[in-house]
Amino acid sequence: MKILEIKVMNGPNYWSVKRHKLIVMLLDLETLEQQPTNTIPGFLERIKQMFPSMNSHRCSEGVEGGFFKRVEEGTWMGHVIEHIALELQTLAGMETGFGRTRSAGKEGVYHVVFSYVEEAVGKATASASVEIAQRLIEGHDFDLETFIQELRVIREKVRLGPSTGSIVQEAINRNIPWIRLNKNSLVQLGYGINQRRIQATVASTTSNIAVEIACDKEDTKNILEAAEVPVPRGRIIYDLEDLEAAIHKIGYPIVLKPVNGNHGRGATTNILDWESAVLAFEIAKKHSKSIICEKFITGYDFRLLVINYKFICAAKRTPACVTGDGKSTLQALIDQVNSDPRRGFGHEKVLTQIKVDAVTEKILLDKELTLESVIPKDEVLFLKPTANLSTGGTSTDVTDYVHPNNIFLAERIARIIGLDICGIDIMASDLSTPLEENGGAVLEVNAAPGFRMHIDPSEGLARNVAEPVIDMLYPPGTTARIPIIAVSGTNGKTTTTRITAHLVKSMGYKVGFTTSDGVYIQNLMMMKGDCTGPMSAEFVLKDPTVDFAVLECARGGILRAGLGFHQCDIGIVTNISADHLGLSGIDTVEQLARVKAVVAQSVVRNGYAILNADDDLVYKMNEGLDCKIAYFSCNPASRRIKEHCEKNGIAAVYDETTDLIYIQKGAWKIQIEKAHTIPLTQSGKALFNVMNIMPAVLAGYLRGFTVVDIRQALQTFIPSPAQTPGRMNLFQFQNFQVLADYAHNPAGFTVLKAYVDKVHAPHKIGIIAGTGDRRDEDIRELGEMAASMFDEIIIRQDKHLRGRTVENIVELLKEGIAKVKKEISVTVILKELEAIDFAVKKAPKDSFIVICSDVITDALAYIQKLKNDEDIQ
Repeated sequence: MKILEIKVMNGPNYWSVKRHKLIVMLLDLETLEQQPTNTIPGFLERIKQMFPSMNSHRCSEGVEGGFFKRVEEGTWMGHVIEHIALELQTLAGMETGFGRTRSAGKEGVYHVVFSYVEEAVGKATASASVEIAQRLIEGHDFDLETFIQELRVIREKVRLGPSTGSIVQEAINRNIPWIRLNKNSLVQLGYGINQRRIQATVASTTSNIAVEIACDKEDTKNILEAAEVPVPRGRIIYDLEDLEAAIHKIGYPIVLKPVNGNHGRGATTNILDWESAVLAFEIAKKHSKSIICEKFITGYDFRLLVINYKFICAAKRTPACVTGDGKSTLQALIDQVNSDPRRGFGHEKVLTQIKVDAVTEKILLDKELTLESVIPKDEVLFLKPTANLSTGGTSTDVTDYVHPNNIFLAERIARIIGLDICGIDIMASDLSTPLEENGGAVLEVNAAPGFRMHIDPSEGLARNVAEPVIDMLYPPGTTARIPIIAVSGTNGKTTTTRITAHLVKSMGYKVGFTTSDGVYIQNLMMMKGDCTGPMSAEFVLKDPTVDFAVLECARGGILRAGLGFHQCDIGIVTNISADHLGLSGIDTVEQLARVKAVVAQSVVRNGYAILNADDDLVYKMNEGLDCKIAYFSCNPASRRIKEHCEKNGIAAVYDETTDLIYIQKGAWKIQIEKAHTIPLTQSGKALFNVMNIMPAVLAGYLRGFTVVDIRQALQTFIPSPAQTPGRMNLFQFQNFQVLADYAHNPAGFTVLKAYVDKVHAPHKIGIIAGTGDRRDEDIRELGEMAASMFDEIIIRQDKHLRGRTVENIVELLKEGIAKVKKEISVTVILKELEAIDFAVKKAPKDSFIVICSDVITDALAYIQKLKNDEDIQ
């Protein structure tokens, strides 16, 4: 078997609109295509032995053991690998269950698709699943336990922490979109101008000064003490001499902790002698030059959480410990504690397993114990100096027992420091009585407090502490989203996107839009090139100045990684025609339509899918849509439009007899404009642009724009190299005209021919090229169509050959040309700018030159240069 390609989906995609996180592996079974599982001796027994838990896989049988039944009856190895990949993730603590395996259109080659929780784990699982399947076939062993642990390590390295993860999950529950901004915990919630950011539990609303104060233990203590908040006696020390003086003044037991530490890093508590104090001093020194030495307050360790200056919950924290039974060794007691199914690796479960590290070994040394020591019955031995859950500690929710005075104290402390998300550490006998009565004290105030102890306490009620964070970031009545209009189809996408963006911008919005020539924020190009994929969409949605997005979504990006957003408000599909067939497993126009339909399927329930009623494949996309639908058509008598509007539906229609574009709403017709008066139609020469204008008009109308505003926008959208680069850009030279266009497929050539046929010129010259990743018949067809509209043809070469040779492409174009016209001048000039230069300098008087460009920006710049040179002469 051979893995040909692994793709990672992160948004609505060809395989599933609802399940965004998918691995798509292109797998060649090679000779195994002829060997289903029932023909491989011992395969069923070996897979059962390695994965007994796979008995829960129901597969298409719909019952437990269904997958094993399929293996027994005979299934193909791609299907087996799909199930192995899912089970590996489940065994590593990442339960996921969606998968499917489909033929890629070539014998023995399959798309193996399965869901993932963490991308890096999913990719590692894909490769390992193929290896495991091969070993099962050959009867060789595989160290499954070691690999599962490797997956856990990867997960802990790349996953969001439990605190960040809880906030993100709460956002997901409220349908708030999110984007991870780095490999750590920096996350954007919402889109564009409505975005907020979090990093762990620090939010974009959190005061930087407050964080600075909280991170400086000395400043925190001084500020609280000045506000009559009970804090332990202590002082700042810098060396051992200071330490000795502080102990002399305070007395044992003491606590040493770095001034700018957090999460218990570098802190040691309950220090009882000089040797331990020196060791603790060295530990703290690794984290800060300044160290706090303060009196150790006896009692229990409590954490109070305040969010948006309101008390949320409290937890009692206990360091990792074991309780002796008078018989078992310390190691046996630790193993017994770790056998608790609630304990796992890292943050995968409610509790973390206890590890014996250098800190634990020091505690044992001080107590003259070893891992082989037997702990007396009922004696509690603490194995860590702090109560962090990440080192095996436990937490108990005590929210309902906190005295009102202590609640007031916590909220007051948050205000004093200025922290909107605040963790307050208190040492006291209990929280049910005021601190001033039980002698308790405030030990620390923490910025970025951990949420794990509250969302997954060992005992007591779990608290959804992420909820008040989202409430703070998005109070009632606010939105996290910005309007998104997505545009897909075979041809006309860019023009539709640009005119829609222009219409929206004319209404006062700050628009970000993506096209095949670049990414624009308020008409300023931010990125150059084909920007129709998910990364470009994310670029717009991450921009904090944008309050409206119009996104062109091409086939390639959808197949490569899915859409760059989860939902849109309006989804436009312009048309479907044969293009890019034979690539990425898309071999028919029906499959291509399924790809483009992803945009329509991603529309929110109250949004609109705007579909071309004149295109059978596009019209059929209405089936199963969970949103409203509007249509556009150039046929006023269309039965589809008539039936739709009779149900009070909305449509945009062009009536050629009256030259009117109008909105039909139920039985009412709302006149928009005569097509010939709209600049984009070039006085009727480019009437095909009506099909790009109508969905834009519909989108504006559905967004509540007035007819007057829509009409004004249409009149101010002037086709030009700046406004519509590569879309029928006409240049008037002294003795001839030059038209530059991006037409590159048969459908595009059909539209181009309709325009060229209307041009009155004695000699028409076409500069064309074939695209290397198209089928032979598609390239030949371009040659045929070029021969039918030009008197002279110049063949150039695209910048990227995409798997073919120059000679092969040129030969196929010539075959197509010769099929239509035997006697026609054909010149081959491979470099595009040289071909343009040749055509312009050799063109007879009154010629009409058409340049079908590849790198449109370079071509337009060169044409403009030639025009300027002519004007100067």
